[in-house]
Amino acid sequence: MTSFIQIVTMTDKKEDADKIAMTMVERKLAACVQIAGPIVSMYRWKGTIETATEWQCVIKTREGLYTEIEKAIRAIHPYEVPEIIAVPIIAGNSDYLEWLQGELV
Repeated sequence: MTSFIQIVTMTDKKEDADKIAMTMVERKLAACVQIAGPIVSMYRWKGTIETATEWQCVIKTREGLYTEIEKAIRAIHPYEVPEIIAVPIIAGNSDYLEWLQGELV
């Protein structure tokens, strides 16, 4: 069975989230990207606690495409250190996973 993952990244502008999503889908690196927001993030950055309004991208893909996706996100992303994390999809609707596989390079 093919291993699928979800990759999450955040950005402070909806336009950047849209650009990331469109790039992933156009290049067939992702079958689907969901954009959620605005959401509030709290984090420590360079010794200071920050609060930011951000947009979250959840990217559905195959595990073997992670490196290429990370490289593509880094090329687009405005953050000095963007969040790019992946989690495994351990189970799912077989019809959905078949569709997902068919939409990827």
